[in-house]
Amino acid sequence: MLTNQQTTTQTLDAVLGGLMRRYSERVPDVQKVIDAMIDEGIIGAASEIENDHIAFRTMGVPNLGIASFEKIFLHYGYEKRDEFNFTGKKLTAYWFSPPEPHYPRIFVSELRVHELSDEARQIIHRYTDTVTSDPVDSLDLDDAAAVDQFLHQPLWTTPTLADYQRLLDESEYAAWVIFNRYYLNHFTISVHNLKPGYNTIDEYVAFLERRGFRLNTAGGTIKVSPDGDLRQASTVAQMIDAEFAGGDVHRIAGSYVEFAERRVLPPFRDLPADQISRQHRREGFETGNADKIFESTFTTQTGK
Repeated sequence: MLTNQQTTTQTLDAVLGGLMRRYSERVPDVQKVIDAMIDEGIIGAASEIENDHIAFRTMGVPNLGIASFEKIFLHYGYEKRDEFNFTGKKLTAYWFSPPEPHYPRIFVSELRVHELSDEARQIIHRYTDTVTSDPVDSLDLDDAAAVDQFLHQPLWTTPTLADYQRLLDESEYAAWVIFNRYYLNHFTISVHNLKPGYNTIDEYVAFLERRGFRLNTAGGTIKVSPDGDLRQASTVAQMIDAEFAGGDVHRIAGSYVEFAERRVLPPFRDLPADQISRQHRREGFETGNADKIFESTFTTQTGK
């Protein structure tokens, strides 16, 4: 008979598996990056990749936002960590540490809708006000199929192209969420655990550029934390043909792939490589890095 812990682990495995499956189908760069890594001999199979973190975007409105979304992963043993404030983009975010080291960290952000213009707020509320109670409260979090379906279903009606474009003018984040909802925004390859020659972000980015991948250049191709120990890069979001209310079809930003190098912390730098594990490396996130990673879906990057 399975213990509660084993049951929870199986459910989390299934939820994460569903997220990654649909995300991979929707973002061709995921398989292209994996194929290029296999072709280059960096890995033998996709299963060798460590997923550093996955990220979600939400709307800060009643019954939704982080307060609702976090209930799902807190149920599976994740723990809420640091808060981040993105003043220019009007976002609040938290990251959540996993119940076991082999699971990805989770980064969840929400738009501070109340800080937008009256017109933008009205557009968003016209859609989100149809959600009159917290949908997670009626979800069986022990039913992996139900959670998987919830994370891929629309929470409000499909927006019109006009509403999408008006939001895009003011907040590209708002426009992304109003159409894409809870779709997985990105997953992140842990570069530091790859073989020598590819296990620093500089070497890995050189490999990606050699292979022709388009990378987010906001704030520089490689985003570096002030302490120098968290180094990140990302592809530019894939453009998808989105069908809006009324049948209008328009190409918009979908999701992307991120890459992270977490350097070994100073007290542990003399440890042999085979003794280094997650607790010896830089943890958490960095506001300055994340601020520029968000722009992987922005027109300044996708329109290059």
